Amino acid sequence: MGAFSLALLLAAGLVAVAATKGQLSCKEVRASFQSLQPGVRWVPESPVSGTDLQVCITKTPTCCNRRMEERYQSVSRLNMEQLLQTASAKLKFLIIQNAAIFQEAFEMVIRHARNYTNTMFKTHYQNISSKAMKFVGELFTDISLYLLGSDINVNDMVNEFFDSLFPVLYSHYLNPGVHETVENAECLRLARVDTNAFGQYPKTVMTQVSKSLQASRAFLQALNLGIEVINTTDYLKINKDCGRTLMKMWYCSHCQGVLEAKPCAGYCGSTMRTCLVGVVEIDTHWDEYILSIERHTREMYGIYDLENVLLNLFSLIREAVLHVEKNWAKLSTSINKLCSPSKQRISRSVHNKREFFINKKEIKTYIDHEETLSGKRREFVAKLKTYRHFYGDLPAQVCHHSAVVENDTFCWNGHEIVERFSPHTVKNGLKIHSSHQEGKTRGSEPVINQIIDKLNHINQLLKGMSSQRQKYLGKFTEEEEAESGDCDDEDDCDGGSGKNSLRVRNKLRFIPEMDYDFDIEDIPFNKQVRNQQEHNGREITHLQSGSDYKETVLARLFPLFIAAIFGILFMV
Repeated sequence: MGAFSLALLLAAGLVAVAATKGQLSCKEVRASFQSLQPGVRWVPESPVSGTDLQVCITKTPTCCNRRMEERYQSVSRLNMEQLLQTASAKLKFLIIQNAAIFQEAFEMVIRHARNYTNTMFKTHYQNISSKAMKFVGELFTDISLYLLGSDINVNDMVNEFFDSLFPVLYSHYLNPGVHETVENAECLRLARVDTNAFGQYPKTVMTQVSKSLQASRAFLQALNLGIEVINTTDYLKINKDCGRTLMKMWYCSHCQGVLEAKPCAGYCGSTMRTCLVGVVEIDTHWDEYILSIERHTREMYGIYDLENVLLNLFSLIREAVLHVEKNWAKLSTSINKLCSPSKQRISRSVHNKREFFINKKEIKTYIDHEETLSGKRREFVAKLKTYRHFYGDLPAQVCHHSAVVENDTFCWNGHEIVERFSPHTVKNGLKIHSSHQEGKTRGSEPVINQIIDKLNHINQLLKGMSSQRQKYLGKFTEEEEAESGDCDDEDDCDGGSGKNSLRVRNKLRFIPEMDYDFDIEDIPFNKQVRNQQEHNGREITHLQSGSDYKETVLARLFPLFIAAIFGILFMV
């Protein structure tokens, strides 16, 4: 028997003896209550009968009255809210942090992909690069908006890009010198579809971009829902029944003058299980939610990997342009019939044909072997899986963060200090555990049902997307899958044909070093750090350093935490 436990038991015995002799002092109770409620006018100076008590009922004199019970109940509910928030703090931070990291990383991928594409036009098609950059900017702006949840149609954004690009290509390369008018440009936009000018490449772009964007957007939506679920359960309204049960566990011992008493761990667990019975019902759906995220992220590869698709998008666009060039004679004949150009030149000079292949130098990207997005997703999911039964374990976690006696000896059982806690201990003719049923959180059921419905919805969404992926990928052989743009992390993915093509790896690894001129003036972001230095005799434009990237992520985390704090005000 520990010295503290022996002293506590002896003190409880002395208090009981003193109470029977009318000698119980309320001085220490008054001092303790003062910390909860300024002013001690509610606390009796000497023990009273306690006939008005509704929770801390006792046959012996007590230092509590009805008004004190009400205050203790209020404090108990606040304590419970704080314990719930403490129990979920690590999980909540894990999801909030990664939601911000992946949102920032996806935006970084989009910025890089846009600049790869702009660089391709500046290198190979210099005469139209300024106009092409406008169309490229609009395409990637739409991609960014879609990722954030906009209702933009992916097919429409891709069609708009190729519709806008074709008239420019035609007037500068297929039929240079043709008079450009609004009517002629509109005719060429329509002719692009009728003549299938870019071949199958627009459809390929649509497929890859739409599938990768849908997968990434669903991933972000799932993370945001996780934050919403935790915020909701963090600030659940504790009803009166639960408040009464919590008060009995934490404060009824004060009424008997035993201020240092700690609840038995078994008693705490029983109390929390009944008080959080509605919250525990979330556990099955939360487990499925985490497994759905794991399955979803595991299948985010190939054309379902935003990083892989967008960083190689410039290659598909260049192949589309080359398709136009290779079929220029047939296209010119067809377009002349469709648009009736009375003064257009049908043939091009040798100079113009060579101009179509402008390629001043080979442009490569050199990428450090840092973590890829797919690697970060695996790391995140591995950590998230440790919380699969978070809500089932929540009662135990709340007790773990509370002051309890773990070995259930010489502890408070809701009525008295006992040598060893037993849920079947009988006091005053009533089983202690049966009185706990009054704490069931009946008032929170509508909120819990809403949470469960939202979890079921995202689970069904992710499950449906998984089924579609399996069905789609089942149509392709390994060779066809390779042609769709998927390549190994360590392999170079050639973009375009010929040895002088723009070449990139299909993974950013977060902190790349790229050997191409960044279009800083075209980027409305102030997060890029442009440091010029010599590397193998050429200028290198560096992206954010590791510390800069961390600062950016922390900057994105800050408003999320502020929003979480303000959530308290809306829930109260």
